[in-house]
Amino acid sequence: QVQIVESGGGLVQPGGSLRLSCEASGRMISILSMGWYRQAPGKRREFVTTLTRSGMTNYTDSVKGRFTISRDNTKNTAYLQMNSLTPEDTAVYYCVAVIETTPFDYENHWGQGTQVTVSS
Repeated sequence: QVQIVESGGGLVQPGGSLRLSCEASGRMISILSMGWYRQAPGKRREFVTTLTRSGMTNYTDSVKGRFTISRDNTKNTAYLQMNSLTPEDTAVYYCVAVIETTPFDYENHWGQGTQVTVSS
């Protein structure tokens, strides 16, 4: 089985920074991509960013220039550095990894989510 575990959430003041971590573990052949979604209270879950195995990144417009995704392939871990945070960034952040669990069979695996609250 595959496990996805996020960490690093918390309370931060507007303009502050946080770094989220996401570690994938368990039986896997490879990780195709890792990324983050978020869900604010009363809103639908939305895409934030993704990083492919080849190094391609994609960001939603609202976080471009403020958030940076990176990955340590040796640790099967992705990081989300979030700078210049605003109250609009308040949400539960979910990590998702696209994982090859059997040859040529790719599945989405989600973490349990970590709360990020931006407030003074």
